[in-house]
Amino acid sequence: MPRIELLDRKSVRLVLSFLALTATASHAQVFKTLVQFNGSNGGNPSAPLLQGMNGNLYGTTEAGDSADPYGTVFEMTPAGASGTLYTFSGAADGQFPAGLALASSGNFYGTTVGIGRGCAAVNCGTVFKITPSGKLTTLHTFDSSDGADPSALALGIDGNFYGATPSGGKIESCVDNYVAGCGTLYKITPAGQLTTLYVFCLQTGCPDGEDPYAQLVQASNGIFYGAARTGGNSIKICHCGTIFQITATGTFSVLHEFVNTDGANPDSLIQGSGGLLYGTTLAGGDAFGTIFQLSTAGTLTTLYDFPSQSVGQYPNGVIQATDGNFYGTTSAGGQNGYGTIFELTPAGVFTLLHSFSGADGEYPGAQLFQATDGKFYGTTTFGAMSNCTGGCGTAFSLDMGLAPFVEFVVKAGKVGKTVEILGQGFDGATSVSFNGVAATFEVRSNTFLTATVPAGATTGYVTVETSSGTLASNVPYQVIP
Repeated sequence: MPRIELLDRKSVRLVLSFLALTATASHAQVFKTLVQFNGSNGGNPSAPLLQGMNGNLYGTTEAGDSADPYGTVFEMTPAGASGTLYTFSGAADGQFPAGLALASSGNFYGTTVGIGRGCAAVNCGTVFKITPSGKLTTLHTFDSSDGADPSALALGIDGNFYGATPSGGKIESCVDNYVAGCGTLYKITPAGQLTTLYVFCLQTGCPDGEDPYAQLVQASNGIFYGAARTGGNSIKICHCGTIFQITATGTFSVLHEFVNTDGANPDSLIQGSGGLLYGTTLAGGDAFGTIFQLSTAGTLTTLYDFPSQSVGQYPNGVIQATDGNFYGTTSAGGQNGYGTIFELTPAGVFTLLHSFSGADGEYPGAQLFQATDGKFYGTTTFGAMSNCTGGCGTAFSLDMGLAPFVEFVVKAGKVGKTVEILGQGFDGATSVSFNGVAATFEVRSNTFLTATVPAGATTGYVTVETSSGTLASNVPYQVIP
């Protein structure tokens, strides 16, 4: 099967606008369109949502109104009331923001593509900080030698942020013709001090990969894992991309090279229960993309190979929900050709949950997010309001009946560390326990509390006793010796 050349999702979604496909959704669920973007409140969201300490959801759009068409940061309640926090102006502060990351301070950190102040040759991009009230500070402007077009950041357990740039670094043509460089991996402090950890394609044939678009994920072993959408296979089988690992100090190695039959163009990765990695490829397999499982030793298993356009094509990544199943979206395909929402069990049983119709959105371009109320939230890049070309996009929720839970800003720490916990119903909370060991805690609001990792605590789930019952964490908290 030939692989597709994919430099950005938006190009693929536009090409797919002619599709008209058939499929039947199953499963009981409640889907709601919460926000219809119309340009004046932003347009074309294509990054995952996340939850702030106030219980609201935050995200970015790639476009704005006609006066400032460079993207926005927005806030949305779980019920769908939304407002714009910040509108980008282009050259001064960047353009086309990627997804946000929440810091322990309650501030958000993100990246833009944009024409940064220090870059004259290409759109090199920025790293920024934005407060929940909308005050934005540019922390770093890329100049291509240290990377270009940064993707979303990941918060490390050390409090620093780690990220990838799909281009920049080595300023010459790569095997797959990225003339501005093949990409970099970097660390940046909350104050904006950037350290380049790795530069791609320094070896002939780019066996390490090119175009590392995916957000990095720090696993429970402390190592970061990521995906390069192209490159790999130095004998030039297909340059279908790689999965790699890198330490916080820059020690790099390739875990897996895709060869098309097992997928091509990986651009998402998570760590699931049991320590295994899970991700998606945009192409390969039967041509429509795959969902895979990967051990940290590099053993890959294909969990699902999208067999036809009717069930979706070009998956945007998966998340593992509190029921243990995986949920995700596809950029296209389904009953109307506009994309889908699906569920996959760890054993590989696939269920199509929703096919977008256009009126409720078109072409979702990002992973779903499960908020602490148990519901899933996401966005579509196009569809609904017609003020923008192809529609401005939507934000939506999907209720599968899963129970509320609590989650952490940082998922690991030593005894004595203060842990920020997000949830709901915290007013009147009576206890917090780390794997059964009681902890001291302070309720900051009904949706946010802090607790101190107690002496004697071991790695395990955290529980919060509230007036409405017991809330358990969605993942174990890792106590570092």
